This record gives sequence, structure tokens and C-alpha cells, in this order.
Amino acid sequence: MKLTQKILIVLIMLGNLGCRAQTKNKMEENNNPLMCDPVEGICGIPDSTTNTKITTYSIEKPVKVIYFTDPICSSCWGIEPQLRKLKLEYGNNMEIEYRMGGLLPDWNYNSGGINKPSDVAQHWDEVSGYYDMPIDGDVWLEDPLHSSYPPSIAFKAAQMQDKGKAVLFLREIREMVFLQKKNIAKWEHLETAAKKVGLDAVQLKKDYEGKAKTLFEEDLKLAREYGVRGFPTIFLLDNSGNKEIVYGSKPYAFYETSV
Repeated sequence: MKLTQKILIVLIMLGNLGCRAQTKNKMEENNNPLMCDPVEGICGIPDSTTNTKITTYSIEKPVKVIYFTDPICSSCWGIEPQLRKLKLEYGNNMEIEYRMGGLLPDWNYNSGGINKPSDVAQHWDEVSGYYDMPIDGDVWLEDPLHSSYPPSIAFKAAQMQDKGKAVLFLREIREMVFLQKKNIAKWEHLETAAKKVGLDAVQLKKDYEGKAKTLFEEDLKLAREYGVRGFPTIFLLDNSGNKEIVYGSKPYAFYETSV
């Protein structure tokens, strides 16, 4: 089997493609962005579309991965170990493009069993056990986020400086919110994370308040065009023009045997 095909199989098995229709129905019944489905491994977004339009990309490596995610997406946190292993094993043969999808614009909704920040705490405790990843939901009781947009915009600002450090920045702010109970919508925590991974915090603040907002809006627009309805969503493209769409997650051991 060619290496490109192996990478595609491994990445495709990150998501349970057989449950796509079921996921769609669940999302239609429940458009609450923070009510993630641990079984299918996906966090939904409100008012999403299903019209998929994939732009033709110039691919420098055998496989291009377009990864739609969000800093506070618990399902995305759940697949961190799988993604890290994939990068170690296939990093020289695939490029990953990170896009922010806008999981929590604000709290102006009332649906799906989560009506206020404190409701998220119990939900995070539940999904933590399912993914076997540590998550402390008390941030929603002690210092709840009003939106996931600020950390998303900060990530785009980090990408403007250094794409590699931006990925480290994303990991750092995720550890802050999931493990350290830090409200990453606050600049003080974003600044701390930036300094820790070697970003210029002064420049980050300037871009955060400027062009990064436009870049984030472009990500949201692209997500709508691609029909992204939840996170993680991964689009796979190879040099032969093959395209695959992956929703949700699976344990690495489950799909590794398919390679």
C-alpha cells in the first residue's frame, strides 16, 4: 500500500464515517455548541450548513489536512494524542492547515440542556472519562468564558507570526482551559501562553486587535462554505485529487490496525 493511501486511511479512521447521517440528525435536534457527543466524538455549531464546497489547493506534500477546530472543543482535546502520533509517524508526508470554526459566539441561546456556563462543568466531567483525557470543568463555575472567539482570534494572530509556534500556542491555551481552569478569553492568559511558546506578545496583541479578526472571519466564512457542522472536522486532499471528509474521533489503536 502506498504511503499516501496509508495516511488517508489512518486519518479517515479518526472519524466514524458510518455515523455521519446520525450525527446530522442529532445536530438538527440539538444545535447547542457545547453539548458534545462523546460517542461520535464531535461538538456541534449552531446555524451550520451542509453545502460542501472544497477549494482546489496547491499541495506541497502527499496529503494536505484542513483541520477545523476550536480552542474549547472538548472532542478536539480528546483527539490530541492521536494527532500527535500521526504527526510523529507521517509528519514529513502531510501538511496540516488549522482553521478556527467558532464554537461559542456567545451565550445568546437556550437549547440542548446547556443554558448557562455552569451547565458545561458537568458535561465536561462526563466527556473527560469517555475520552480518557483530563478535563476540569470547574472553569465554568469559577471563571466562565463568555465566548471562544477571543482565543480563536489570538490563534490567528499567532499564525501571523509563526505557524509552528501557533500550534504550540493552541496546545498551551487548551491546557490552560482544560487542565488549569483558566479563562482563555482573557488577554492576560493569552499573553502568558504566547510568551511561554516564544511568540512576541506585544506584536500578538497588535495583530489580535487588528488583522487577526479579519483572518478569523475568513475562517468562519470558509467553514460555512465547506458545510462544517461540528468539530473536529478534517478535510483530506492528496496530489491525485482525492478528497475525504472526516467527522469526530476514534482511538488510535482502532484504526492503526487498518494501515
